[in-house]
Amino acid sequence: MVMAQSRAVPGEDVILKVFEAMTRPGKQPGAMPLLAAVAVLLTAGCAGPRQIGGDPGLEVLAASDLPQPDRTDMVEDNTRPYYVGPFDRLIVDVYGLSEVSEREIQVDASGRISLPFAGMINVAGLTPNEVEARLAQRLAQAHVRDPMVTVNLKETLSRMVTIEGQVKRPGIYPVVGSMTLLRTVARAEGTNEFTKLDDVVIFRTVKGRRYAALYDLAAIRRGAYPDPEIFANDVITVGDSRSRRLFRDILMVLPAAITPIVISLDRLSN
Repeated sequence: MVMAQSRAVPGEDVILKVFEAMTRPGKQPGAMPLLAAVAVLLTAGCAGPRQIGGDPGLEVLAASDLPQPDRTDMVEDNTRPYYVGPFDRLIVDVYGLSEVSEREIQVDASGRISLPFAGMINVAGLTPNEVEARLAQRLAQAHVRDPMVTVNLKETLSRMVTIEGQVKRPGIYPVVGSMTLLRTVARAEGTNEFTKLDDVVIFRTVKGRRYAALYDLAAIRRGAYPDPEIFANDVITVGDSRSRRLFRDILMVLPAAITPIVISLDRLSN
């Protein structure tokens, strides 16, 4: 797993403290000192043009050289197997057996399902194909001749990822197929005006041990390093930018005449 290093804007903490002092209740700061401080804060990180690339697995080309995909490229590679878990909904069909024809079944909290002739079966941690094989074996033992079993996933409630913090729709979302950090953020309808892009943390539990890694979403968007994979039960926290919130507060106290200048500086800095 690639870990990003959080890079603070030079002097940002000092500038934030100055802003807080200048905007403290009872203070009446002058417009020009505030404008100068805003300009320093917004342009501190703009040392030069943005670069893309850096990930050894990414080849950066000129815009005119980007090749067109063929039909195999346009089919997403979802080779990661799906494992059935508690509360998932399955559609089970046994050809020629009316009692189990297009039957919708929900896996219980213990990871088991119950079917006529087959009885109670533990399916947690199995792929749908493995569930089919286990069901066929049970039905054969119950003297069902040559059982032809089909199992399809209708709804997953066991493979979920949690994303919270400064995204437009924090919440819990299903993990189906191959998920990455960028795709998960997009699933939450993207970042908002207060997102701190270099303060995105993924928490993951592996064999009972908890791990965390810090990522820079802006750098991933530029291809500086790979978009990390997201797995079921991951928790993603998206950081909050104090400077962006303070910028909004400053706009509220600045004279109307110079507010357009500050907004223009903000656009230039981004």
